[in-house]
Amino acid sequence: MKLTTITQVSVDGVMQAPGVNLAEGDSSMVERRGWAHFDDEAGLVMNEVFQNAGAFLFGRRTYDHFASTWGAWDDPGDSPIWTALHTLPKYVVSTSLTDPRWAGTTVISGDVARAIIDLKAKPGRELQVHGSGALFRWLRDHDLVDEMTLFTFPVVVGRGARLFAATGPDAALELVRSRSTSSGVTIQSYEIVRPAG
Repeated sequence: MKLTTITQVSVDGVMQAPGVNLAEGDSSMVERRGWAHFDDEAGLVMNEVFQNAGAFLFGRRTYDHFASTWGAWDDPGDSPIWTALHTLPKYVVSTSLTDPRWAGTTVISGDVARAIIDLKAKPGRELQVHGSGALFRWLRDHDLVDEMTLFTFPVVVGRGARLFAATGPDAALELVRSRSTSSGVTIQSYEIVRPAG
C-alpha cells in the first residue's frame, strides 16, 4: 500500500480539523477556529480521497477525535467517508491505548517503523493518514511517506501547530494532482521523489 497523508492547512501552514484546531484545544483560540470550512467542491474531493483508502493510520489524538465523531455516528447511508471508516482496517500508533472500542482498530506500539513498513508491503489501495501532525512529522523523519495531499485554505492564521517542524529532512516533491475550488481552497497532491538506487 502507498502511504498517503491528507492534511488541511492554512496558507501559513497551520493544521486544523474541520471546524476545530485540535492542537490548540477545543476551548482556546476561538477567533482562530473554524477556518477549515469545506465548500461543496472540496467536500466532493474529500469523498474521492476516502474512496481511494485501503486502510487508515492515525496518531492517538486524531484517532480519539475520529472515534468520538465518525465512529459514534449512525450510518447516513450516502457517505463514502463513513463507509470507509467503518469498513476498512484502522491502525493507531499509541503506547497508552490498550482497548480501542471502535471496531476494526489495531493498536501499533513497540517497533512502529517495522509495523508500518509491513503494512506498506501489503497489497491494496492507500494507507491513509488524516491529520495526525505528530505522526506525520515522525513518518517524514523516517522516510515513510509516499504521497502528501494538502487542502490549503485561503487564510493566514498567524499561530498554531504547523504541519512541518521548524527543522527536519528536506524532500523533492512531484505534483501529481492539483485542483482549486470556487471559494479558494486548493488541493495539491505530491509524490515524494526518492533518489534512484
